[in-house]
Amino acid sequence: MRRLVALAPWIFVLIWSSGFVVAKYAFSSGDPIYFLAIRLIAAALILFAIALVMRAPIKISRSDFLASLLIGVCLHAMYLAGVWYAIGLGAPAGLSSVITSMQPVLVSVVAVQLLSEPLSRKQQVGLVLGFIGVVFVILPKMSGTSGFSVTSLTLLTLALLGSTVGTLLQKKIGRSVPLLIGTTYQFAISGVVLLIVSFIMGATDFHLTKSGFFAMLWAVGVTSIAALLLFFWLLNRGTAAKVSSLFYLVPPIAVLETYILFGEKINAQGFIGIAMTTLGVALVLQN
Repeated sequence: MRRLVALAPWIFVLIWSSGFVVAKYAFSSGDPIYFLAIRLIAAALILFAIALVMRAPIKISRSDFLASLLIGVCLHAMYLAGVWYAIGLGAPAGLSSVITSMQPVLVSVVAVQLLSEPLSRKQQVGLVLGFIGVVFVILPKMSGTSGFSVTSLTLLTLALLGSTVGTLLQKKIGRSVPLLIGTTYQFAISGVVLLIVSFIMGATDFHLTKSGFFAMLWAVGVTSIAALLLFFWLLNRGTAAKVSSLFYLVPPIAVLETYILFGEKINAQGFIGIAMTTLGVALVLQN
């Protein structure tokens, strides 16, 4: 059991980073926001069914519902929609990753004041080292950024803000919310919000291809349900800065996954960056 707890952060990074790979398959199935809305609503229905089977509490207090609403909109609607829509507009996935990977820096700085979570000198070094490592990994992939625009930057900034605020809210006001039903409400609320946005934009194209089906299956079961439950479990056990530092590993691991699945090359600078990021996260995770 102790070994499983130690492996949990790395399992989270592996499955969370797969979201960038899933996006590559999902875009061929329709509009990204509409795809996300269906994904989140489907995940909410599955979690609700699991809660019924497990006889978990379904009713929550008004304050817990409001907390779930705020966390859900920030962590799912803003973050996911911002990243997916930006990439859908042509923003390079690598550049998108490095922008949103600044989240640990923002969380750590704010958490010191808001959550009274002081950082040791070693952890501060780890945060800086992790960020430099991410830049090293992504930098070679930032060439040919013709698809990157002011709109893409705005969407990715919105995603970064959403993930940062959502993480801090989960740590500050979300710990009392039952994990299973709280996540269910988060998914349902975010799914409905994105569904409304899709209809307003007139972007409701969706055709379930073979690759789209497996992308939806993975997105719902693994990157939505398994990853988010694991993320909240980790957040409730550790400090916001420690857990957020794991997001530094997402871009490097995503690069490795695309290398394995799509044959994208990794140069020496990329491997150096991966080593630096891993060391940085290890320093932050130390007590």
